[in-house]
Amino acid sequence: MLLAKDELNAMDAECGDGDLGSIMFIAFSNVSKAIHETVSNDIGVILTQVGNTIVSSSGGASGPMFGTLFIEAGNAAKGKSEVELSQLATMLDRSMQRIRARGGARVGDKTLVDALEPAVNSLKESVIANAPFLLALRKAAEAAKTGCESTKHMTAKHGKAKYLGEQTLGYVDPGAYTITLIFDSLAAVIEGSS
Repeated sequence: MLLAKDELNAMDAECGDGDLGSIMFIAFSNVSKAIHETVSNDIGVILTQVGNTIVSSSGGASGPMFGTLFIEAGNAAKGKSEVELSQLATMLDRSMQRIRARGGARVGDKTLVDALEPAVNSLKESVIANAPFLLALRKAAEAAKTGCESTKHMTAKHGKAKYLGEQTLGYVDPGAYTITLIFDSLAAVIEGSS
């Protein structure tokens, strides 16, 4: 996330006000500090702390939405020091449902949901297929990318981008792209620890 600041700002300039990269850079810089200072090994506590740090570090709609992603996952993981694939799928499904309830977005609205829902659905399919954890994360990251790419062919229906209407056609939604970065980062961390 920290390396994608300029890329996200450029994307957001096409569909918004051009500051999402800067907002996410500040938020995840603060997240990095908070994680290094934590003494807990409770995944739920850590994820909730991540979400609260994002919310307190970010303005606009992006902070609450991305904060919700982590807070809801954290709520579902309270008391756990490790999670299985089925638990991760449940955690992220809970996050997605809360984000959808909070913002009203659905697949096709050109938001982060267009990447998040396919990724969550991919994780659920991997659970059913009893896929290895890392393979499941890679597949989820690919599903997020495919969903993100599909936003090029959509007109924004939420956020500041909705006021640009047809001008948003041909551009990837920066929130959806941020979701792909999160899933890519998660897969890379798991791969690195294997």
